[in-house]
Amino acid sequence: MSVISSPSQPSATGSQVAAGSPVAAADINASCRLPLVVLFLGAAVWLVIGSVFALIASIKFHAPGFLADCAWLTYGRVRPAGFNCMLYGFCMPAGLGVALWLLARLGRTRLALPGLVTVGAVCWNLGVAAGLLGILTGGSTGFENLEMPPYAARLAFLGYLMIAVWGALTFHQRRERQLFVSQWFLFAALFWFPWVYSTADLLLLTFRVRGMAQAVIAWWYSDNLLVVWLGLVGLATVFYFLPKLTGRDLHSRYLALLTFWMLILFGSWGGIPGSAPLPAWMPVLSAVATGLGVIGTVAVALNVHGTLGGQCSKLMAHPSLRFIGFGLVAFVVGGLVSATSTLPEVSHVTQFTWFTVAKGLLNYYGFFAMVMFGAVYYIVPQLLGLEFPSAKLVRAHFWTAAAGILLVVVPLAAGGIVQGLKLQHPDVAFTDIAQGTLPFLRASTMGDLLIALGHLMYLGNLAGLVIRFYRARAVSAWVAATAEIKPAEVRP
Repeated sequence: MSVISSPSQPSATGSQVAAGSPVAAADINASCRLPLVVLFLGAAVWLVIGSVFALIASIKFHAPGFLADCAWLTYGRVRPAGFNCMLYGFCMPAGLGVALWLLARLGRTRLALPGLVTVGAVCWNLGVAAGLLGILTGGSTGFENLEMPPYAARLAFLGYLMIAVWGALTFHQRRERQLFVSQWFLFAALFWFPWVYSTADLLLLTFRVRGMAQAVIAWWYSDNLLVVWLGLVGLATVFYFLPKLTGRDLHSRYLALLTFWMLILFGSWGGIPGSAPLPAWMPVLSAVATGLGVIGTVAVALNVHGTLGGQCSKLMAHPSLRFIGFGLVAFVVGGLVSATSTLPEVSHVTQFTWFTVAKGLLNYYGFFAMVMFGAVYYIVPQLLGLEFPSAKLVRAHFWTAAAGILLVVVPLAAGGIVQGLKLQHPDVAFTDIAQGTLPFLRASTMGDLLIALGHLMYLGNLAGLVIRFYRARAVSAWVAATAEIKPAEVRP
């Protein structure tokens, strides 16, 4: 595979030439418009719904009587409902939308069969809605990150397949044959989720394995989804937008290739805690794989530093770069923290505490969601030919989201360490330990509130832009249709 020197204007040399005449950017955007608007707008709606459930779950930890009379809103239901809205309602459709646009843009070709992609996006959203209803009514499967009932998850899976197949066809029909690094990551991601989901569905929900094998498969699925799939799409987005928005070439294709293989080879083996009642080699292998993942993390940091020329202040030059820059910092910090927490001396303290929750949020929200926000803020104006109604809301969303993440991650990580240290002393009552975490939980609730506020800003700005575009289209269509209807001439 060869890497082009510019992410947005690939060059062809020698025998590596375009397969056909490149399609104009306006035509590419027109082909992507409807399916991506459905994906992005639906993701924004699920994001707001998920943040409401997350806020309810957070409040229940220091106010157990809050909404206690409603069975649908018990902690055991709202917590997985909120996380599924975040993961399957926002992260995956937003990632798919960005992936489709990048594949079309880098391939200099139109999106293949956008109408069927739109049907797939609707199918995905219907599956998420059915899954959310199933979780709230008590139909959860009980497997973390796979809680949606089988009928709902399979409907969403069908929608994913419709999107992924036409995404792969778009890649195949590309006019620019020379590949940019982002295309490696995206093409792998399109096929990664069907593989891991179908395996988990068959072994956990259809032909159920027994005993601890269920836990192993559930950990394997979660790590493949949260680390590998999100990592592939998130890093592909970073490697495209960072050079494009800074006007500099990507520093090193070899570091990008190293990152790709580190993620593919070792990203899916982590997640098994050292205390799991399994043969000793399995937790050890998981810890080693997570530790080796640091190589990919360092490779990303070096590549980004080289691309920026050491001038990190460039990340503040564009609204989208602010989100992407924050996501990069979260990715590097999260990778280092994950590797450190596999050490026996550290995991002995942090396991079974709020530290694990903070570490996970740093990955799927601090890194992936923030990168997706930055990408959407750039892509949607390209699709619609209009700027967002309020640039101030974009800036406010960034600072609100950044403050919210810090107010969730830092208190939960600190509270988890305090909690873990106290758990080492058998003379400390568990109720006292739980009481000691309340200040940290209250601080994290403020962070959840800020995050929810940012989601409202994001949804309002995005919906306002989409409404303004289609309203103008409707007015233009009406004027064109009525222009042919002329009043009869009045004769003297």
